[in-house]
Amino acid sequence: MTLKRPITLEEFRKKRKPIRNVNKEISSQMGKVDRFALWITDRVGTMGFFLTIFVWTALWLSWNLLAPKNLQFDPPMGFVFWLFISNLIQILLMPLIMVGQNIQGRHAEVRAESDLEVNVKAEEEIEVILHHLEYQNAILIAMLEKLGVHIDDVLSGHK
Repeated sequence: MTLKRPITLEEFRKKRKPIRNVNKEISSQMGKVDRFALWITDRVGTMGFFLTIFVWTALWLSWNLLAPKNLQFDPPMGFVFWLFISNLIQILLMPLIMVGQNIQGRHAEVRAESDLEVNVKAEEEIEVILHHLEYQNAILIAMLEKLGVHIDDVLSGHK
């Protein structure tokens, strides 16, 4: 029985490519506009931002509807102006948030690709280990046969 000698650990290390840090790669490729879109997406896409806008709108409306006339700071048409401003904010924020989500999606795809690369490398390492174990097993069986010991006797515990 002839088995091919497995590669050494040193040979394997020389053959192996280093693992990439995709987070650094993506970060270094982003421009200022992309970073701004991500900043907006990270801040605006939170419940804290939503609650801030909701509470501000509720307080503003309540004050201007329920407070005495002399303490109200916006006339009744002020609400229409507030709706216009809110819609303008939404019109400007939606594309920025979508750009940020697209960037995050591309980043997630690169991370998934990197994970696959790491998994393939791990599989190659496991194959090398299994090859070594198979080689060692063959050597042990050959040694037992040379000594005149049957493997079945060794495994069953008989002398």
